[in-house]
Amino acid sequence: MAKQSRGRLGAVQATCPARRCPRSAACLDLSRRRVRTAPLATPYRVTRAQRPPTAWLRMAVTSTSTRACTPGSCKYQQWVVPTPEQRNSRPGGAVLGGGSRVASVAKLGMGPGWLGCPVPRPASLRPPRRYVLGHEAMKRMQNASVLVSGLRGLGVEIAKNIILGGVKSVTLHDTEPAQWADLASQFYLREEDLGKNRAEVSQPRLAELNSYVPVSVHNGALTEEVLSPFQVVVLTNAPLEEQLRVGGVCHSKGIKMVVADTRGLFGQLFCDFGDEMVVTDTNGEQPLSAMISMITKGCPGEVTCLDEARHGFESGDFVSFTEVDGMEELNRCPPMEIKVLGPYTFSIGDTSSFSEYVRGGIVSQVKMPKKMSFKPLSVALAEPDFVVTDFGKFDRPAHLHLAFQALHDFQRQHQRLPRPRSEVDAAEVLALTQAVNQRAPPALKQEKLNEGLIKELAYQAAGDLAPVNAFIGGLAAQEVMKACSGKFMPIMQWLYFDALECLPEDSKEALTEEQCRPRNSRYDGQIAVFGADLQAKLGQQKYFLVGAGAIGCELLKNFALLGLACGDGGEVTVTDMDTIEKSNLNRQFLFRPWDVTKMKSDTAAAAVRQMNPNIHITSHQDRVGPDTERVYDDDFFEGLDGVANALDNVDARMYMDRRCVYYRKPLLESGTLGTKGNVQVVIPFLTESYSSSQDPPEKSIPICTLKNFPNAIEHTLQWARDEFEGLFKQPAESVNQYISDPKFMERTLKLPGTQPLEVLEAVNKSLVSERPRSWADCVGWACRHWHCQYSNNIRQLLHNFPPHQKTNSGTLFWSGPKRCPHPLTFDESNPLHMDYIVAAANLFAQTYGITGTRDVGAVAELLHQVQVPEFTPKSGVRIHISDQELQNANASVDDSRLEELKSSLPNPEDLQSFRMYPIDFEKDDDTNFHMDFIVAASNLRAENYDIPPADRHKSKLIAGKIIPAIATTTAAVVGLVCLELYKVVQGHKRLESYKNGFLNLALPFFGFSEPIACPRNKYYDIEWTLWDRFEVQGVQPSGEEMTLRQFLAYFKSEHRLEITMLSQGVSMLYSFFMPPAKLRERHDQPMTEIVTKVSKKKIGRHVKALVFELCCNDESECDIEVPYVRYTIR
Repeated sequence: MAKQSRGRLGAVQATCPARRCPRSAACLDLSRRRVRTAPLATPYRVTRAQRPPTAWLRMAVTSTSTRACTPGSCKYQQWVVPTPEQRNSRPGGAVLGGGSRVASVAKLGMGPGWLGCPVPRPASLRPPRRYVLGHEAMKRMQNASVLVSGLRGLGVEIAKNIILGGVKSVTLHDTEPAQWADLASQFYLREEDLGKNRAEVSQPRLAELNSYVPVSVHNGALTEEVLSPFQVVVLTNAPLEEQLRVGGVCHSKGIKMVVADTRGLFGQLFCDFGDEMVVTDTNGEQPLSAMISMITKGCPGEVTCLDEARHGFESGDFVSFTEVDGMEELNRCPPMEIKVLGPYTFSIGDTSSFSEYVRGGIVSQVKMPKKMSFKPLSVALAEPDFVVTDFGKFDRPAHLHLAFQALHDFQRQHQRLPRPRSEVDAAEVLALTQAVNQRAPPALKQEKLNEGLIKELAYQAAGDLAPVNAFIGGLAAQEVMKACSGKFMPIMQWLYFDALECLPEDSKEALTEEQCRPRNSRYDGQIAVFGADLQAKLGQQKYFLVGAGAIGCELLKNFALLGLACGDGGEVTVTDMDTIEKSNLNRQFLFRPWDVTKMKSDTAAAAVRQMNPNIHITSHQDRVGPDTERVYDDDFFEGLDGVANALDNVDARMYMDRRCVYYRKPLLESGTLGTKGNVQVVIPFLTESYSSSQDPPEKSIPICTLKNFPNAIEHTLQWARDEFEGLFKQPAESVNQYISDPKFMERTLKLPGTQPLEVLEAVNKSLVSERPRSWADCVGWACRHWHCQYSNNIRQLLHNFPPHQKTNSGTLFWSGPKRCPHPLTFDESNPLHMDYIVAAANLFAQTYGITGTRDVGAVAELLHQVQVPEFTPKSGVRIHISDQELQNANASVDDSRLEELKSSLPNPEDLQSFRMYPIDFEKDDDTNFHMDFIVAASNLRAENYDIPPADRHKSKLIAGKIIPAIATTTAAVVGLVCLELYKVVQGHKRLESYKNGFLNLALPFFGFSEPIACPRNKYYDIEWTLWDRFEVQGVQPSGEEMTLRQFLAYFKSEHRLEITMLSQGVSMLYSFFMPPAKLRERHDQPMTEIVTKVSKKKIGRHVKALVFELCCNDESECDIEVPYVRYTIR
């Protein structure tokens, strides 16, 4: 018998288990599993609407805190573009120090800016990472030249992420030829490249990623002369002696250095950013702010914030004050350190000599620069500081620190790495580790070494795994960006990682030297860790990848490198209904400029075929959902081995989750948000599903706040977005429906509340009172609308609620969150005013098919002809001050006004040749006036209410609801996903073998926890989980189908259950309280006939089974919860 709990296949309502805890709590609560962590923990939230699958995270940090991130912004820096002559002034190549020759510019494929000067980019190509890093950090990155040494899998991963990140230039360094084992993770090497220099072969392919980042090659020695021009040097898979030599040069010359290494399932990372590095922003979160209700005079003074929301500050934060009325001395104070007294209160310095506080004020967090000092590698080897990646493996970094040094000793002595699974070599590495431990300083020396861990490192040293390289490579590239930009907290200074849970669970399946020996195969790096048997099994897998965006591209790359679906019977099916846009190119690395407008799934599939020609991949362009269940039917899902989601919305995620539960397929779920990301693995009969827990609902802005009482730029931007929809989309759609749909009026009048009046008012304006006949009419409309919104409506509001009006309780009406507005006066010389007129007029004209112009002078001339009626505030106008008042008002409709509107509309038959053109908001096209209108409309309203304005960058982020994404986080998250894939393919049975992962590269923070076990339910003595169900064969061998009477009797006799209600989807098929006549009619009808009749939908021929939900009583007539029913009909 199998199952799923009631309602699992419908919309799932569940409560997020996370609980708020004090900021000082020394715990990390991840997925309801408690793990001990560092002293400071803070609540941290990532919502599913922003893509990550788990709602509340508790992030542990050692020196900083976490908060929700919405980066700030500034003006774009403009740069001089080199002339073609300048770009081609290096014929024959250039010589770097040491006599090594760099390929010619033409060969390198360098675009504009090869001289090192960043060039301006089209807005469509300005990357989402700007929303993560901010403009200032991006400018610093664009002045940084980076050297990446070692172009195996790890090095190319780091180089890829740095190039996508947008540094000034990248130089690749490698002196070795490509080998078979490199193909396991070096995605820019092909079989025909074997024997060629890895850097030279990779350069043109890496250069294609970002034409604004010159990519060159150096294949000589890394001398001091060669290293000197670089701001950051990255060493991968380098001998320890080379690390120490280069590290000494870099530290002495102020060059920042990152050392990265991977060995099988192990990874190592080291950072040295010099004696003094200034971090301008330790966590990347938007500075907090709060509105003030009271400030006391005293030593110290106490500040109380409005109780609408917690202030979110921490002791030690610095804050500044603005708009304080009365105690105005605070407005002129430099940033002040605070001490938190409670969720709404904190203390500041001595305010006893200040003036009395009257009202108002905003307190804002100030990010203070932090100076950091790094030890050189030679010192840090003996005095290591570790960043813990898994608090369940707290003691491992020290052991791995010693073992990696011993591994270098082994390699120096033998000129090779230990052989895979060689007991002899492993014993020698263990002995070398013991020797390293003996000469280690007391603080580092271990009383007892973890011999199993050290031998496992030796066994896997020759291994090269794409997922580990993706994870460590993502981290290393992010550290490079920190070094270049001064943004986010660097790793201090060592990080070690292992994923030994990926190895076989059963000791009887122990790997042997024979299983893991090299085979001159592209998978040798992977076979060295897992053996040939798993490689064959990977090749036979059938996987469904949903989405080919940023995460989807990374997953496909890893699938190809792993050899997933590269053998007989294997297949990857990828679907994505989107086409490639220019803005995708900065993070969806399988796409190139010439792919723009092509289908993502087709292009991504073609790209990974280049990486591994053996992959069997099929691309679709279908959206997953009920509408495509004819495509992704029972046969399709039943043939799968698993599903990987690469989706960007919750609804699609939950739909795929329900399908995976129904078909009992493993699901790999992941998501990113800027530097944050997480991974969730769903295993049939073992873990809960994705939908088992939900985020709290997003906090929405009250309607009355938007309409009349905004106090933040987010409010004015949302108001502007609503304006856009209400002016340029919804009225045009309604007009077209009015003209073409005979039932439009009937359907509109049935709408609830005041909606019929609002719709007909809009249609009347569009067709009668405000219909333009010319471009001049459109300019006139825009001018009159400007006066209505930014002058007349504000004057009416102040007429109803004068600035000094008091409430019944004696407090000022315009206080607390209510900011007193002021009307604006139109000024033709004010660029913001004209920006609004030009954008609004052009958009209004577009909805009528009228041609506009960008010529501001021409628009100004037309404005001189516009007559704006004088406005006089009216008495008796009702303005609602709460959403409840508004709801009550919406309950009544002015029927006489409705009749007046109906009679005033022209006959639709007279408008058959007329149509309007609704405008869908598109944030990424800077030529379409959309963002011009949003920025102007929002900032004008902000000026009304004395709210600081937002520039185009910030406005686009908020109004466009942009989800920041960067390549580093995506690579790291997908690396973790594919480590879980190893376990799924092997069929791991233990819950503790799997890991849900959470990370924030800005802090940096890493947290891993076991997935939550699927909850167990029980009826009688039968236990069941969401993965179980009743299996009922509806059609008998004779061809007759079960009737409702037989169905009820079956459950009565076979399961001792009395069905009280039976439903299918939203259709009620049976209930004990149905009228007797209806019961008699249905009792003897086949089940499918009842379903068709009640749902009024035919059952598709692709449907093999129906899902029924039951309410049942047991033999004691008690209501009990039972699994759903899978009713097979074919």
